[in-house]
Amino acid sequence: MKTVPDRKDIMRDSIIVALDLPDGEAALEVARSLKGHVTWVKVGMTLFYAAGPGIVRELRALGFKVFVDLKLHDIPHQVEGACRMLVRQGADLFTVHAAGGRAMLEAAVSATAKAAEKFRVPCPQIVAVTVLTSLDDAALAEIGCERTSAEQVRALAMLAAETGVDGVVCSPQEAAEMRALLGPDALVVTPGVRPVWAEAGDQARVATPAEALEAGASHLVIGRPITGAKNPAAAVKRIIEGE
Repeated sequence: MKTVPDRKDIMRDSIIVALDLPDGEAALEVARSLKGHVTWVKVGMTLFYAAGPGIVRELRALGFKVFVDLKLHDIPHQVEGACRMLVRQGADLFTVHAAGGRAMLEAAVSATAKAAEKFRVPCPQIVAVTVLTSLDDAALAEIGCERTSAEQVRALAMLAAETGVDGVVCSPQEAAEMRALLGPDALVVTPGVRPVWAEAGDQARVATPAEALEAGASHLVIGRPITGAKNPAAAVKRIIEGE
């Protein structure tokens, strides 16, 4: 008889703690306090540029799965090289910008698979950023995009799926549509997730963890409500308990 996963276990494995901190030691200190409480941590631009690629290996050594969120967006040749480096450093999941276009996305998928085979490591998964959660329809119009945010997310998600990317990054408001569009096995990674007791900050399109999971998200990126807490592990527990 198949065991139904416990809701708390699902929440624990879905949370990705965004270690958006200014230096490696601060990030590692928070990470150490979260050992055994969450499965995933995220290394974004701030931390990656401050601590260097080695921070990925250090977090892996602590037992975490690592999501490297650099939003790769360049000519295919440059993105190929970046993907090889991320595979070598031990990233489990990383981001590319879907707006980089078909050739760039195909290059990322191919280079990642080849590098994983070369280094004899599990192949990382790739998710495509569609529309940043800090952008709403008005902000998109300012940069010349005539589509609404929902329309742009849909178009870029389809492009990413056609190239073999494993899923998308989107706001919780688009999670249900992305799940229906991409199917049950796709990754749907949602930043802009805030528990009810936390401020929205600079995210324009937000939801609670429970709302995001119910909408179809596979992973919930949560940063400041956890990393900014006096006790990060206690903050995680509050979220998992559904507060």
